[in-house]
Amino acid sequence: MALAFATAAASGLRLSPFSLPPPHPLRASPSCGLLHAAGTPFLRPRRCGCGAVVRCAKRTGKRRYPSEKKRLDQHHKEMLRRVAPLEGSEGRESGYWRLSKLAVPAREDPGKDFTGISLPLLQAIAKAIKFPVASMLPDEAFTVIRKSFDARKVLKEPQFMYTVDMDVKKLLDMEPRAWDFIARLEPKLGAVEYMPKEKLASDLVSMLNVSNKGYNNEPGIRDTHNGSVCPQDRKPRVAVIGSGPSGLFASLVLGELGAEVTLLERGQPVEQRGRDIGALAVRRILQTESNFCFGEGGAGTWSDGKLVTRIGKNTDGVQAVMKTFVHFGAPRNILVDGKPHLGTDKLVPLLRNFRHHLGDLGVTIRFNTRVDDLVVEDGQVKGIVVSDSELWPGSGSQKISFDAVVLAVGHSARDTYNMLRQHNVDISPKSFAVGLRIEHPQELINSIQYSELAAEVQKGRGRIPVADYKIVKSVSDIGAANELDNAEKSRSCYSFCMCPGGQVVLTSTDPSELCINGMSFSRRASKWANSALVVTVSAHDFKPFESHGPLAGVEFQREFERRAATMGGGNFVVPAQRVTDFISNRLSVTTLPPSSYRLGVRPSKLHELFPPYITEALQQSIIMIDREMPGFLSSEALLHGVETRTSSPLQISRHGETYESTSLRGLYPVGEGAGYAGGILSAAVDGMYCGFALAKQLSLFHGDIESFLGKAQKQTGFVKY
Repeated sequence: MALAFATAAASGLRLSPFSLPPPHPLRASPSCGLLHAAGTPFLRPRRCGCGAVVRCAKRTGKRRYPSEKKRLDQHHKEMLRRVAPLEGSEGRESGYWRLSKLAVPAREDPGKDFTGISLPLLQAIAKAIKFPVASMLPDEAFTVIRKSFDARKVLKEPQFMYTVDMDVKKLLDMEPRAWDFIARLEPKLGAVEYMPKEKLASDLVSMLNVSNKGYNNEPGIRDTHNGSVCPQDRKPRVAVIGSGPSGLFASLVLGELGAEVTLLERGQPVEQRGRDIGALAVRRILQTESNFCFGEGGAGTWSDGKLVTRIGKNTDGVQAVMKTFVHFGAPRNILVDGKPHLGTDKLVPLLRNFRHHLGDLGVTIRFNTRVDDLVVEDGQVKGIVVSDSELWPGSGSQKISFDAVVLAVGHSARDTYNMLRQHNVDISPKSFAVGLRIEHPQELINSIQYSELAAEVQKGRGRIPVADYKIVKSVSDIGAANELDNAEKSRSCYSFCMCPGGQVVLTSTDPSELCINGMSFSRRASKWANSALVVTVSAHDFKPFESHGPLAGVEFQREFERRAATMGGGNFVVPAQRVTDFISNRLSVTTLPPSSYRLGVRPSKLHELFPPYITEALQQSIIMIDREMPGFLSSEALLHGVETRTSSPLQISRHGETYESTSLRGLYPVGEGAGYAGGILSAAVDGMYCGFALAKQLSLFHGDIESFLGKAQKQTGFVKY
């Protein structure tokens, strides 16, 4: 049935005159062992006697061979035993034990907002350390490190999962009878692990205050390119372009370490930005420089405020960023929550506090200031050309000299990309994803995910978190001739920026284009749940736009944003379609379910918006999702178009250690717009590491970054959450 629906799509599509390319072999899904990651060649094929091609690939993760799994398990157990003191030794009288995978049934737990030590949790701890009487364990000896909710259908009942640190000295001081059990405690990989000392990452402000010494004590700033020495009587001048997470954290590091920082933002501070967004929602007035994408805090400010990342949430760098958010006013439960998020209402005061701190450091912040050009001499950036954002580029411009420029723009700064291309900066197209945003009644998603427990949600005020979902599917090309060809022509289709208790919002930066996103407030109390369903696209799909060179992906985005604007009829009305009609390639009714999108929706044939390979991938994935989440494919579900700005469509090449552009000295591209992050947290981490790397080159910092922040994790700039 699903194949019939998808095949029928090809005959009914009406596209622009140009011909979009056929599906191209992309990387296989994580569950498929036939392909390596994109860009990695296969091992040489071998042919067996029957003529079939055998391709060999190393198995990783859950697909490892049993013998290899056994060897790895034995190796990990041995490593754990080496770290932990010998059983019964004096070394076990101190230190910490991290206890993970502690399950507490949802019906017994105090609820999602409680992060203390409850009796049911003590019972789970007692079971883990084999202590007979849970009530005898002192609460003070335990600290909750992580708490998450698990409502998977494979479980007997929903439960909260905890990770807890146990302070051995404190435990034995308060309950000496626990010694026999601590003495015999056996390390277990991922469940019971010993730590000689507590892992305590500090916030960045506290960390930097230790290193912030008087500038006059420095011998001078050495230029790393030509060996000249800057005069001792002035600080190095650094421009940071963009006040999103990467720009803010780069400014914080450089400002604390003694640089003269100027932070330039084309948009407005959050107070005025909020008023501009209100005017858009009520009077349809789009301020092209102050909107859902541009302004203080970046695009993530008016989004769900998710603080999830694929670069390791327990790494020192990520924890330093998280604790810095708390330092500036974020609630402390983001340090414990398994799926932390802030919401727009929490981000606005946080950003205000961040701004005031930067001002106290002496950082100059210029809002409503657009960077129109770079001043380049002998292959090195010497300054920038800026103008008032309300004026045309070039009118009333001002040239300012700087020793270095940190480029921390977002993924919608398309004029900046064009400017970089004019300076022959090394840019390459990058894979991203496009699709539609689907919206259901939140109560329906609660019911699908929680069954009878759905009544406990209570619009974000109950014991149970508002239900969400995360979906990743590998969708095969229908025209594949055989199983191997099918695997090679698969595309990833996944949910992106799922906003429980949220709303659909307009993220256009040009009145002739239409694109959307989702946002939520901290309580997630809206009656709707929305998420983008997107399909990966790569450079092969951009061939109709190859005349635009490395910016072909940007033109690919624009093409479908313009189509969506035309299909919606203008005035920021969004084209929408019932998901049941989308699957059937039809528009059966002209009335639609209610939508959270405030500027209006118009019944449209969204199945004709994209080329067949994207439409069919979306249709297949929705059908597969409905098999796992019965009720997802519902007449109450509404698809909105179009979601195109999931991540940057390009990457600006840079050196791995210095963060400096490989083609233009003095330019430091960072964050999501440069193609090195995907989301608030990873962008902040990238800006932070760049700040330290640049400070080191300017002789403002002489320490080892990795000694207190750990090694920077490789970031692809391609995010799925």
